[in-house]
Amino acid sequence: MKTFLKANILSLCLFASCHEKTATPLTFPFEGKVVAINDGDTYKVLCNGNLQTIRLAHIDCPERKQPFAAQAKQFAADLCFGKNVLVKTDGKRDRYKRIIGEIILPDGTNVNKELVRNGFAWHYKKYSTDTVYANLEAAAHRLQVGLWADKESIAPWEWRFKRSRHLPRQ
Repeated sequence: MKTFLKANILSLCLFASCHEKTATPLTFPFEGKVVAINDGDTYKVLCNGNLQTIRLAHIDCPERKQPFAAQAKQFAADLCFGKNVLVKTDGKRDRYKRIIGEIILPDGTNVNKELVRNGFAWHYKKYSTDTVYANLEAAAHRLQVGLWADKESIAPWEWRFKRSRHLPRQ
């Protein structure tokens, strides 16, 4: 009985210590280090020992199987992978629990805007009315840079919709 009681007390202590909140609470905006780039518009940022998933605000990059997806991811990696950045956000999250924000480099470069300016992302007008992003997209389109060089480029939201309609029903 004593052994059973000791084992239960020990496992309870271990359980409690694993679930203790030892990390500093996240405040907004916040600084961290870009440690992974899932795709052009989704990043992992390490802040106070916690991994935060960031979904870039105002933009939508090509999906993994779309043309220019790899180039968007590589462009983003070249800009910010391994760097300490500022994540400008008010803390809002999307339906996948990702923090929605802008990533700002130490020199003030806005990664979100650079992706649009260089033709690796669309201005996501469904979720953004920011005229700066609209103007950057229009300029990239006019100059036919990045994905705008492809006359048949399809916006990611349209591509996702078409793919969802062709998936087998379960």
